[in-house]
Amino acid sequence: MATPTAPLPRQAWSVLAVSTLAFTVCFMVWMMFAVIGIPLRKTLGLSATEFGLLASMPVLSGSLIRVPLGIWTDRFGGRIVLAILLAVCIPAVWMMSYATAYWQFLVIGLLLGLAGGSFSVGTPYVARWFPKERKGMAMGVFGAGNSGAAVNKFVAPAIVVAFGWTMVPKVYAVILLATLVVFWLGSASNPAHLVSTDTKLSDQLKMLKDPRVLKYCQYYSIVFGGYVGLSLWMVQYYVGEYGLDIRVAALLAACFSLPGGVLRAIGGVLSDKYGAHRVTWWVMWACWICLFLLSYPQTDFTINTVNGPQTFHIGLNVVGFTTLLFLLGIAMAFGKASVFKYIGDHYPDNIGTVSGIVGLAGGMGGFLLPILFGYLLDLTGVRSSAFMLLYGVVWVSLIWMYWTEVRHTDVIDTPSAPILTAR
Repeated sequence: MATPTAPLPRQAWSVLAVSTLAFTVCFMVWMMFAVIGIPLRKTLGLSATEFGLLASMPVLSGSLIRVPLGIWTDRFGGRIVLAILLAVCIPAVWMMSYATAYWQFLVIGLLLGLAGGSFSVGTPYVARWFPKERKGMAMGVFGAGNSGAAVNKFVAPAIVVAFGWTMVPKVYAVILLATLVVFWLGSASNPAHLVSTDTKLSDQLKMLKDPRVLKYCQYYSIVFGGYVGLSLWMVQYYVGEYGLDIRVAALLAACFSLPGGVLRAIGGVLSDKYGAHRVTWWVMWACWICLFLLSYPQTDFTINTVNGPQTFHIGLNVVGFTTLLFLLGIAMAFGKASVFKYIGDHYPDNIGTVSGIVGLAGGMGGFLLPILFGYLLDLTGVRSSAFMLLYGVVWVSLIWMYWTEVRHTDVIDTPSAPILTAR
């Protein structure tokens, strides 16, 4: 840990603060279609699958760019890479206001999706300013920028109602510009944090063959991919399932997005204290329980009794549904932090590369899930089929984690030791 007289702590906290701000704004922009997609769906006459594709386009480009961004951050430093990323996104977001055709929204969605790659820049950039025993906390605080999804649900509906959806991209572009200025003034560079220039790209990409990295990709596809997918899907879910106004629907959807982002910092602290393995195991079980209950569709059935037919209804009302969604958001927040604690512990010299790979897997989950949600809805007509899909994927993580980790490590009574081999 740095000594009290060294300038590092002050710089570290400044870098953490402005990087978290930048990530929050980028995530807000990344999730834009979760709100403006509602009026666009009506205007363009989109099916559920087409809406899912529209909402997912920014997630696709934001995911694919994560690996190169992580590598560039290792080589050139997070300050310059994140600043360039913010600058590139500004005109793309502004152009959204002038799109009229479905294909135009898809193309521009790919461009503004670059904002989602900010995570793979900020994670290694922030982590290298902190000692090992504080990396979980630092990455958790930075990761709390996921709460930008909730900020979007507070800000965008008000703008849509007052001025129409075309004003949202313009406002967001101005916010991005202001964020770029604040980030540049508050951030710093440290040449000691760069990966040696003689490190080959092929050497860094060998991480793709590491079975531990693949396992962390699976975990992250749930806790982050599921978070992104549901953040994009929940506003229209509330509107369709419960017939709510877009502002009320967005407010209730924020009950999932907000804790799913803000509480990531607490997940980082818990991972520092108890170990990434133990936290991730219990997170998966919490997700399993919530998704099992959320999967049950609205059901009416009739029983022939001695007194005649009796009709019963089983299904979650708005309060019960939102409560479970809130608990699911908390679990995913802790899980996002614990997965990256694994990375900080096991790959201190390749955080950028590995975080880019794992972030790519999580982002691709966030890209595919809304499309699959829409396809299942069109196929079955059951809205809760989205949760049924996630429930099945969580089973995969639980089984994989049990066979490679839980059988060899105590997850209840003793501190969780780092799992250094995959069996």
